[in-house]
Amino acid sequence: MESKVLSGGAAATAAAAARLRLPRRPRPECISFSSFSFPGAASAHKSPTGDVAGAGNLIWGRQLRPSLVLETTRLPGLSAAAAPVRRSDSPPPCSAAGGDSAGLKVGFLDKNPALVTGFFFFMWYFLNVIFNIINKKIYNYFPYPYFVSVIHLFVGVVYCLISWGVGLPKRAPIDSNLLKLLIPVAVCHALGHVTSNVSFAAVAVSFTHTIKALEPFFNAAASQFLLGQQIPLSLWLSLAPVVIGVSMASLTELSFNWIGFISAMISNISFTYRSLYSKKAMTDMDSTNVYAYISIIALIVCIPPAIIIEGPTLLKHGFNDAIAKVGLTKFVTDLFWVGLFYHLYNQLATNTLERVAPLTHAVGNVLKRVFVIGFSIVVFGNKISTQTGIGTAIAIAGVAIYSYLKAKMEEEKRVSLQLEYFKKVRQVQTKGEQRKAVKGIMQDKK
Repeated sequence: MESKVLSGGAAATAAAAARLRLPRRPRPECISFSSFSFPGAASAHKSPTGDVAGAGNLIWGRQLRPSLVLETTRLPGLSAAAAPVRRSDSPPPCSAAGGDSAGLKVGFLDKNPALVTGFFFFMWYFLNVIFNIINKKIYNYFPYPYFVSVIHLFVGVVYCLISWGVGLPKRAPIDSNLLKLLIPVAVCHALGHVTSNVSFAAVAVSFTHTIKALEPFFNAAASQFLLGQQIPLSLWLSLAPVVIGVSMASLTELSFNWIGFISAMISNISFTYRSLYSKKAMTDMDSTNVYAYISIIALIVCIPPAIIIEGPTLLKHGFNDAIAKVGLTKFVTDLFWVGLFYHLYNQLATNTLERVAPLTHAVGNVLKRVFVIGFSIVVFGNKISTQTGIGTAIAIAGVAIYSYLKAKMEEEKRVSLQLEYFKKVRQVQTKGEQRKAVKGIMQDKK
C-alpha cells in the first residue's frame, strides 16, 4: 500500500515537473541571434544611420548586431542558464551556401574570417586612395567639379540599375512615404558631395581631408544643440585637438584658398545634416538598396546646378580643352573609373561595417584618412610646411580619440540593451512556467 502511495506521489510529481518544462519546438537548421528584436533599439536595426567622416562617404547601418557580442563575450550579470548555449545534440551552424548539416564541409574562407575582414579593409582603403588620386588628376586638366560630381553619381546609378537587372541585389520596392523620408537625406548627400569636390578641385587633397576631419565636431554640436542630446565632456575634450590641428594646418597651408576652405566646411555641415535626417528616415530596407535610391535622388538634385553653373563654359571650351590635353579616350575612361571607384569604395565601407564592430570600423576610418593624406602627398608631390604636417597629425589624433570614445559608448549601450532584453525574456518565461505549473497541479488534484 505504502509503495503504491509513493509511486502515485512520484508519478504526480513527475507529471508536474514535466509541465514545468517549456514545450520543445522544431529546431531550425540555422539560428541567428541577429534576428532578435531588442526593445528600445528597434531603430538600430534599420538601415540608414549616421555617416562616416570622409569625402562623400556614406555609411548605412551602425546596426544592433548582437552576434558580435554574444558569440565572444558573456553578458555581465547574466547567469549561465540564461546565456545562449549550444546543445550537444544540436546541428552545427549552416554555411552561407547551405547544405547538409550532417556532412558540412567548411571552406578556407569560413575557417579564416579574419582574412576576409582584412581583405575588405584593404579594398576599402585601396579603392578610396585610387578614387582620390584619379579625381585630383582629372581636376588638374578638367576643373569642373559640378560636372564631375554628376558623373560620380551617374556611374553609380548605372551600376545599381545593372545590379538590380541581374538580381544582385533584388530591387526593394519604394513607396511615397519612404521617398519623402529619403529626399532630405539625398539633398544633403548631394550638397556635401558637390562641395567636397569643389574643395578637391581648389586645394590639395591632403588639405581638404584635414578640413573634413572637423566633421565629428559638427556632428557633436548638432547632436547637442539641435537634437538636445547630452554629449559627454570627454567627447568634447577629444575634439579640442581636432580644432587646434585644423587651425594650425590651415594657417600655413601652401595651397590654401577660401573657396577650398569654405567648400570643405559646407561639406562638413551638409553631411552632419544628412546624418540627422538619416536618423528620421529609418527603414527596414537593406543598405545597398537604400544607397541606390539615395544616389538616384542625389543625381537628380546635382544635374540642374551643373548645367546652370558649368554648362555654358563646358559647351564653349571645357570639353574641347580636356580632349585636347589628354585625348577623348583617356578623358572618357578617367570619368568612368573615377565614378566606379567612388561607388565601390562607399559600398565596401558599408560591407566592412557589417563585418566588424563599430569601434573597429571607427578606428579603421581614421586610418583610411591617414592613408589618403599620405598617398596624396607622395603621388602629387605636395609640399607642406612643418606646421601644416604637425597640425594634420594633431587633428587626426583627435579624430582617433573621439572615434574610439564614441564607438566604445555605443558598444556599452548595445550590451546594456541586450542585457535588458534577456532579463525580460527570462521574466516572461518564468511567469509562463509558473502558470503552467499551477495549471498542471490543479489538473492532478482533480
